[in-house]
Amino acid sequence: MVGTSLCKWTISYFAAAIAWLLLAEGLMVAGFGFPNHDIGDPDTLVIVHMVSIGWLSTVLCGALFQFVPVLVARPLYAERWTLPALALLTLGLVVLLAGFLTLGGHLDGPRWLLPGGGGLLIAGFALVVANLGMTLWSARPLPAPARFVAGGLACLCVTAAFGGLFSLVLSGTATGAQWPDLLVSGVSIHALAGLGGWLTFTAMGVSYRLLAMFMLAHDGDARLGRLALRAGIAAIAVGLVGGALALWRMTGLNLALLLAGAAALLSFAAYGRDVLGLYRTRKRRVLELNTRMSLVGLASLVAAAILSVAFVATGSFSSHVGALVFLVAFGWLTGLVLANLYKIVPFLTWLETYGPVMGRVPTPRVQDLVAERRALKWFVVFFAGSWAATLMLLIEAPLGFRAAVAAMMLATLGLSEKFTRARRLADVAEPMRLPTGAAMPHLLVSRN
Repeated sequence: MVGTSLCKWTISYFAAAIAWLLLAEGLMVAGFGFPNHDIGDPDTLVIVHMVSIGWLSTVLCGALFQFVPVLVARPLYAERWTLPALALLTLGLVVLLAGFLTLGGHLDGPRWLLPGGGGLLIAGFALVVANLGMTLWSARPLPAPARFVAGGLACLCVTAAFGGLFSLVLSGTATGAQWPDLLVSGVSIHALAGLGGWLTFTAMGVSYRLLAMFMLAHDGDARLGRLALRAGIAAIAVGLVGGALALWRMTGLNLALLLAGAAALLSFAAYGRDVLGLYRTRKRRVLELNTRMSLVGLASLVAAAILSVAFVATGSFSSHVGALVFLVAFGWLTGLVLANLYKIVPFLTWLETYGPVMGRVPTPRVQDLVAERRALKWFVVFFAGSWAATLMLLIEAPLGFRAAVAAMMLATLGLSEKFTRARRLADVAEPMRLPTGAAMPHLLVSRN
């Protein structure tokens, strides 16, 4: 990637996302939302959207703006759109959360807050989808990882559309006999498209490329990659189309979700087997911390899949869905993202600082921008906290859950400090820290 153009605002996306993550963790530690409130309560919806939009979607958008051009060997279609998209997403989420707080009785706000926030979010995601979509369109036929991203972007459109409808219903703007049924049954489709399609499917595609790059491995098994892709598309298609038909006929939703779940398990199995193949064929024998922690995140996904099957078999899936969503959102997705940020942030910082002078003066390695031994403890605390929090949800121990999330929040703060040190080159030995011709990077903005 030496010589690759850096997206100016990617680091800003990362910083905004981490701020939302810390805020969500802080509210959970304070007892706000689930499990102290119902899973569909407005307070819980505040936490859910802080995590899904503020944290995961924002950090994923920032990463895609930088790495989709790498996946397809094409420049980003319109980098000038990235800052307006971030502004719209941030403002839209703030307004949407104000609407949920009004719905929960914490604020005395107008009824337009929910649809207003939803509209701003749709506008922000439209800029993201258009920018990335046009970049992908220019590179047809797409390589396998980019096809995962394309599928994820399609799911983002579905997620945003349902979210906009829900904002109208919850605010009382949309009235009629059919809307309560949509609100009850459509949530499953909204969650499937967002958590399963947009976030997980896209993360699978990006992680394929990053894991191969950081382990110095050959591309994955083409057959397993195609199986993971096709099974994932089938899972999303069955879940969304079958769910929409079920909403129309008001029956059969459980069957659609069951079939989608079976296809998703097949996709995860193929993906996991392919990642294991990358691990076995790697040229980098000693794995760096980010790769080891990415594999730990993958273990959380495997655990979530096994638990899902067990709960379906025992007829207790609905009573444990909150714990499963938490494990996927934090043990798998958040763990995977934090692990990759630990490499991406110093990698982009190295490109920005030392790329222009490489070959003319001695420069440090990317690994020299971080101190893995000091960071390892924070990953251990985070993953242990996420698993403990899941267990506390399964045994219905709210105080234990809050204590476990407090450990996760402490670990998030610790890792955030490591990201900041990497941007400030604080762990680079002084003789090579700023050689002649190199400039200290800005904390939140990259130089193009």
